[in-house]
Amino acid sequence: MLKVNTCYGRIDAEFMTRLSSVKLMAFDVDGTITDGGIIYDSTDLELKRFNTKDGFGIASLVKEGIECAVITGRTAHLTQRRMNDLHVQHVIQGEKSKNVALTELCEKLNISLDEAVCIGDDLNDMPMFRVAGLSVCPHDAHPFIKKQADYITTCNAGYGAVRELCDLILISKGILNPDGGFADERY
Repeated sequence: MLKVNTCYGRIDAEFMTRLSSVKLMAFDVDGTITDGGIIYDSTDLELKRFNTKDGFGIASLVKEGIECAVITGRTAHLTQRRMNDLHVQHVIQGEKSKNVALTELCEKLNISLDEAVCIGDDLNDMPMFRVAGLSVCPHDAHPFIKKQADYITTCNAGYGAVRELCDLILISKGILNPDGGFADERY
């Protein structure tokens, strides 16, 4: 099996080839772009921790014209706020049928499901895994999801898992060098 050397280790060449055709990355929130923790205070305030490195990866994809979408089962104002900061245009919250949401979004954007990659961490993400061309999960995802994923990141959720996927997409498209630097040094 051929491997590609990257800053994340040796990655299956076929997986990288499939990533090169990605036009849409869809991601879950809790346990994927966050560490899964939710903090409630006594006044009904909800807090989540978002990793700026994951955010930089998402913003880099958006800058390169790759569509990014949140598809999450929960609804939280702070999720919309963070996605606004990252210029993510497709924020689907309170969604129980993630496969339907991903399918409808792909149809709306005229993108084949084979050109979509999703990243999620738990059983509620399985419907999305079944329809996306590629599925990825964080290193600390639920064991069942890990068995279903095309790729398991080296990083945990909320600690660079989403950034790793973003970087691998950019590497596969020749935008980011395999050692981690941008090909044209524009950043």
